[in-house]
Amino acid sequence: MSTISQWQLRAAFAVRLSEMYGQEVPAYTTLVDVSREVNEDVLRAQGADAERLGSIGRVTAERHGAIRVGTPRELQQVARVFGALGMHPVGFYDLREAAASAVPVVSTAFRPIDGEELARNPFRVFTSMLTPADPRFFDAGLRARLETFLAGRQLFPPELLTLADRAAAERELPEDDAERFLRLAVSVFELSKEPVDRAWYRTLEQVSAVAADIGGVRSTHINHLTPRVLDIDELYRRMTDRGIEMIDTIQGPPAWKGPDVLLRQTSFRALAEPRPMRAEDGSVVGGELRVRFGEVEARGIALTRTGRALYDELLGHVDELASRSPVESRHDIARAVWERHMPGSEEELAAEGLAYFTYRLADDRPSDAATPPAGLAELVRQGWVRAEPIVYEDFLPRSAAGIFQSNLSGQGTRDNEQTGAAYDADWLSGAVEREVLDPFALYEQQQNRSLAHVARSLGLTTTLR
Repeated sequence: MSTISQWQLRAAFAVRLSEMYGQEVPAYTTLVDVSREVNEDVLRAQGADAERLGSIGRVTAERHGAIRVGTPRELQQVARVFGALGMHPVGFYDLREAAASAVPVVSTAFRPIDGEELARNPFRVFTSMLTPADPRFFDAGLRARLETFLAGRQLFPPELLTLADRAAAERELPEDDAERFLRLAVSVFELSKEPVDRAWYRTLEQVSAVAADIGGVRSTHINHLTPRVLDIDELYRRMTDRGIEMIDTIQGPPAWKGPDVLLRQTSFRALAEPRPMRAEDGSVVGGELRVRFGEVEARGIALTRTGRALYDELLGHVDELASRSPVESRHDIARAVWERHMPGSEEELAAEGLAYFTYRLADDRPSDAATPPAGLAELVRQGWVRAEPIVYEDFLPRSAAGIFQSNLSGQGTRDNEQTGAAYDADWLSGAVEREVLDPFALYEQQQNRSLAHVARSLGLTTTLR
């Protein structure tokens, strides 16, 4: 019997999840169609430059999903399921601190980490966990009720977890077992038809719509699936022209004349979906909830720690200027700030150590008889070496919180007189029973491996920087 490798499982899972979500949320299919149209138009207009940050095949197939769970136990089980697909937890995101409204979750993203695996299929899932221990959102009584409720549910069937552990250990599954794994895994994230306890859901919704979505039901589901687009501003216009209501802004860096960095995101607004509700007298009545939306993203170059510090500094500057000029477009303010302070070319980003690149020997470099110049900058300037940008594979807490916030039905409640419960990457690593990886370290390793290869190929004895 033939076997299915981890990357093939990952690719198949992404496709099936996309098909399922498109059936549940038809506007998502529209989003995918418009993304494909925009990508094809950009490719025709720009040619090879359009594939500077990934082949069109990769970009078209690319998805990231978002799910929410309630407990460390559920998060650890999620890690086992995604581990079967060759996906690792990368990055720690505290959305409690990134949003003005009540978003009581901490998050990580499960994704491939090897360059070859990312090229095969870069599927990633932004995974958030509720924080009942945080007294800013949950008093002692509500916390106890919530933790009891969460402890009494099972999101992932034992058979799925057994197959997941086997796939992770063997890095493949026999074809029949792979089919069973995929069916079970996709079904976990389907929207449940079980009636929602209306009173309990509304109790949590007063604290946070996100808390209600996680802890107010006995299942989990895909909150959104996100295609990747090469021109997010054009997509925003086309979706609006089709009558799809978009959120007010595109989150992340502004559109400007310089290189794309990090991540830009937007979405259509959460849709009212019919859900059966269990009333206080035990009867089942019709209702609707607004928790799922359609997100889209445009990915740019990964920034170094120094580059990220500059990005955060510029965001703060934009906030300050926007507060002084409430009538001026925030986007116009941001673009002006970027054009004053952000390097306007890839070459400048590389020279100032603000972004990550891989380096390779140029095909048309000087002959082997020539002596290569000293230093990376001169090797690039004189045409010995080519710098290729590393695509940003991760997320921005403020942008993620902005997307969540833009799709909430209310602001919720938050008691800032209380001290928040402490969560960090080390805590999260313990919860998932595997190391939560540092995205900066992953990009740096990728860059350093390419530099070491160039140095060896040129016979250099010094480390290139």
